[in-house]
Amino acid sequence: MSKPKKNPVWVEMLPLICFFIAFKWQGIMAATAVLVVITLITLTAIYIKDKRIAYMPLFTAVIVTIFGVLTIALQDERFIKMKPTIINIAFSMILWGGLIFKKNLMKSVFGHGFEMEDSAWRVFTLRWSYFFIFLAGLNEYIWRNFSTDFWVQFKVFGILGLSFAFVLSQTPFLHKHANISEDK
Repeated sequence: MSKPKKNPVWVEMLPLICFFIAFKWQGIMAATAVLVVITLITLTAIYIKDKRIAYMPLFTAVIVTIFGVLTIALQDERFIKMKPTIINIAFSMILWGGLIFKKNLMKSVFGHGFEMEDSAWRVFTLRWSYFFIFLAGLNEYIWRNFSTDFWVQFKVFGILGLSFAFVLSQTPFLHKHANISEDK
């Protein structure tokens, strides 16, 4: 089985960057429309390049499209604000479901890059699952208690910063438990 192709970071960040620029320029409804369109264009570009689409970007694109269309059609920004909550809860549930059914999905995704004992993969998966729940809860708190402008700043910079910090916080665990091969 061939290794999945890794897309450049800018491909994954492009919809978010365009969302932020459109919000600053024209507001939340325009930003939502831009997010949906750029997400679908990016997904199409990935498919043309790789002749396949990984489940996570596909799932995210479906949720972005559904909640984006609801936001615009109903002129209700609450839908786009709930999207990160839904996605993070879904990711957490998917990871938990994998563990329940004895299929460690984190190992499936990252196992080509490094090896760990099954017990370490379980801990690593649980940590990610709890992190996704944390992000969902934090998103709910922020969109319900702060301005739309503050929420956009949080969505673009806060979630990204927290995710980066979380990844860095996992480095000691990976150094202790992972056998990282240079040829993988």
